[in-house]
Amino acid sequence: MAQIHSTAVIENGAKLGVDVRIGPFCQVGANVELGDGVELLSHAVVAGITTVGSGTKIFPFASIGHPPQDLKYKGEPSRLVIGKNNMIREGVTMNPGTEGGGMLTKVGDNCLFMAGAHVAHDCILGDHVIMANNATLAGHIEVGDYAFVGGLAAVHQFCRIGKHAMIGGMSGVEQDVIPFGMVIGNRAHLSGLNLVGLKRRGFDRDEIHKLRSAYRMLFADEGTLAERMEDVAQLFPGIGLVQDVVEFIRNASARGVCQPLPDGPKSA
Repeated sequence: MAQIHSTAVIENGAKLGVDVRIGPFCQVGANVELGDGVELLSHAVVAGITTVGSGTKIFPFASIGHPPQDLKYKGEPSRLVIGKNNMIREGVTMNPGTEGGGMLTKVGDNCLFMAGAHVAHDCILGDHVIMANNATLAGHIEVGDYAFVGGLAAVHQFCRIGKHAMIGGMSGVEQDVIPFGMVIGNRAHLSGLNLVGLKRRGFDRDEIHKLRSAYRMLFADEGTLAERMEDVAQLFPGIGLVQDVVEFIRNASARGVCQPLPDGPKSA
């Protein structure tokens, strides 16, 4: 049975799962669906055509599902879908999609959004993503599983962040970040591989070693990135970590791929 504080406003049409808890001064819109065990602590607002998966917890002053900050948005019935067991901390903002981006913003399961984080329209996030305090995603961004976006970092619209990638705090990301990569800087550059994250996730040591070798080849000085990528693809057949990076680069967005500084170290 749902537990709803007397000061909360639940609009007619809202769907509440089993054991939903809604605290003081929260507001839930008419087209919102809250899964089983969802908790809104206080002063949280969930609006729009928004689905929140079971076990998700939303902290005070979060603004979830309000219209996107896109001047092209004309009120189309786009959606925001949030997965299961997410932690959405104070002041987080998440917007639904737009007609120009597939009408959907989607967040996976088991993610953590620290205070003040922002997920803009038409973003697609995987599972176990972490966004630290005041990290910001512009529109149309894809974020892979287990990616980490550091505090005060900002990612340019239409970029892709590969799985297990790490974005350093206060970085400005203007290009795609390869899976397992680390980037940092005012205009972010690739600074190596997220080796600590790979080890924590239990990846095979030999595969990590081969990934490091492939990384050095990919970002060497000889030839073009496309040529080096094909060489790496042929030299490391069947090595999942390497092939994930190769496929990511092959499917690069119009933003291009973030690379090391020209005179910086090429080692992982």
